[in-house]
Amino acid sequence: MTARQVDPPEFAYAEELEFLAAYDTGPRPPGWNLTPRAVVTFVMGSSEPLKSGKKRMAISPKFVGERALVERAVITLAGERGLLLVGEPGTAKSMLSELLSAAVCGSSQLVVQGTAGTTEDQLRYGWNYALLLAEGPSPRALVPSPVLSAMRGGGVARVEEVTRCLPEVQDALVSILSDRRIAVPELSGTDSAAVHAAPGFTVIATANLRDRGVSEMSAALKRRFNFEVVGPIADLATETDLVRRQARAALDRVKASYTVDDAVLEALVTAFRDLRNGVSEEGWTVERPSTVMSTAEAVSVATSLGLTGAYFPGDRDLAGLLPGHLLGVVRKDDPADQARLLGYFRAQAT
Repeated sequence: MTARQVDPPEFAYAEELEFLAAYDTGPRPPGWNLTPRAVVTFVMGSSEPLKSGKKRMAISPKFVGERALVERAVITLAGERGLLLVGEPGTAKSMLSELLSAAVCGSSQLVVQGTAGTTEDQLRYGWNYALLLAEGPSPRALVPSPVLSAMRGGGVARVEEVTRCLPEVQDALVSILSDRRIAVPELSGTDSAAVHAAPGFTVIATANLRDRGVSEMSAALKRRFNFEVVGPIADLATETDLVRRQARAALDRVKASYTVDDAVLEALVTAFRDLRNGVSEEGWTVERPSTVMSTAEAVSVATSLGLTGAYFPGDRDLAGLLPGHLLGVVRKDDPADQARLLGYFRAQAT
């Protein structure tokens, strides 16, 4: 198998998914690989090893957030209703949608990336034009979209950044979620003139709160989704542990040793949290930058510090590099954010 930087969850956690399918034999919604309870366990992890026959396995936690949020998301999907995960950038909305899709239907790869250039064909279907010219419209010439493939197989389709799609593309999603079928008028008069959703089909979409004004969702589309807000991690120790694990995993992929001191890592995560929340851990007011100080960005900085320690061993003071990396994060949107960060550093020094 060709080496991959990151495995989709259905491959990375294949053993856990297989184990959970045998472990929990309770009722499953139509088309699901796991029970709803097992899906939640897969996402949130188990507090102790589980036993199935002679095999025992501890399920690793993969999403840091409220268990109740994950349970509501799973129940939404079990009812074959659309699920919309909204939140600030870097709050693991996409990762959660991948984990849910992998656990429910065994594939997280039926995905449409929403952009201003996304077309209706990417939600519905296209054509193999060589076959179309040679044979005319035929099922063989039809190129299904990820959504159409999910409908045929009763799987979960993912639509990333739905609010970045143009209104006419969003309208196509309204009809799909309402009618649960896609008409193919070019094949009129044949059995393939319409594709009906198999049991289990549903859609998970994500939306970035910072992009709310790009293409505001219509009231009709909003009604077809259950909204769940994915917020930042509430606890400092939990967020620090997540950043450490993610940075260590990134370094493992390049076969580099993780050498970031815990004190440096805690200072990094604390700075992100202070700037994100507008208040320090000690309780004094912090001027918030306009950019999003997300956990994902903290992982990126921790990884960069780890790589510096691995590739320039002994040459760099990692704590001394931290301000420069933070400056690179906050300067992305507004040049005035540099002054806000420097003000934070001065307050920390006093």
